Amino acid sequence: MANIVTLNTPFREDWLYQLGDVITDPDELLTLLALNDNAELQSGREARRLFPLRVPRAFVARMQPGDPQDPLLLQVLTAREEFIAAPGFTTDPLDEQRSVVPGLLHKYSNRALLLVKGGCAVNCRYCFRRHFPYQDNQGNKANWVQALDYIRTRPELDEIIFSGGDPLMAKDHELDWLIGELEGIAHIKRLRIHTRLPVVIPARITDIFCQRLEKSRLQVLMVTHINHANEIDDALRASMAKLKRHGVTLLNQSVLLRGVNDSADVLAALSNALFDAGILPYYIHVLDKVQGAAHFMVNDDEARVIMKGLMSKVSGYMVPKLTREIGGEPSKTILDLRLKQS
Repeated sequence: MANIVTLNTPFREDWLYQLGDVITDPDELLTLLALNDNAELQSGREARRLFPLRVPRAFVARMQPGDPQDPLLLQVLTAREEFIAAPGFTTDPLDEQRSVVPGLLHKYSNRALLLVKGGCAVNCRYCFRRHFPYQDNQGNKANWVQALDYIRTRPELDEIIFSGGDPLMAKDHELDWLIGELEGIAHIKRLRIHTRLPVVIPARITDIFCQRLEKSRLQVLMVTHINHANEIDDALRASMAKLKRHGVTLLNQSVLLRGVNDSADVLAALSNALFDAGILPYYIHVLDKVQGAAHFMVNDDEARVIMKGLMSKVSGYMVPKLTREIGGEPSKTILDLRLKQS
């Protein structure tokens, strides 16, 4: 197989090079991790027809060779369970495939999501937008101009969220232009960037990008997407420290995933690792019911038990809010941690 590297091979610091240095073949990924003789894992290879496999080698390097239950591997590897059509699971679980203009979702009164780019550095198998019509919401300047025109006419908006796909798939000069346009809209006060790219490719946090955020008049927050402590390595810690030095507020949102982080001990380790890296645990989402991801589901009562256990293991400021997003609701729904009486 072409271009296979060992897990100890150093990676070029060029994030665009790393973005192209990806694995898209499940067999190649399993071979690299010495799991190519695992029949159960091999059985899911055809699920890439439903949603392509894509994982940068920089992220694969944090996986444990020989471990079929590696929590990072389970987030990205195709699985035969993706073919199960589960009741209550849909292709649009958050009812967001009707944008106000291409690439802009005005879901909440004071903030709107700009889908800056449709692609991601990594394809997470539980992605709630795995069926999203990105072809109708392309991340290009023509659509950004339409979105900015809409934002200018909505004085109730004070915060714009860069989302995707992954907004940091945009190059630094593209982000510079977008941020500059938002800075020229008086009623916009805050910019929030939701991204997983710096987690899988920490080199994405360039000096130019950090300097641009620091000089902005907008308050800038970055919300990372990290589900397990094993995702946090020295390179990620260094990138997060760089952002903090440039005045960026760092938050994290996770998804509660069966087999990945569905225990109080695992979440306690995650909260500690996040806080040590300068990131505040913010939200942990119950799974959005997207078709193809039902095998990751943790039900509400299990989630409540896990979160109560987490509260006994870490300080209160390191306990993320357990939340669900419901399409059409004016905000996220915080789940009551009290168990239902049978």
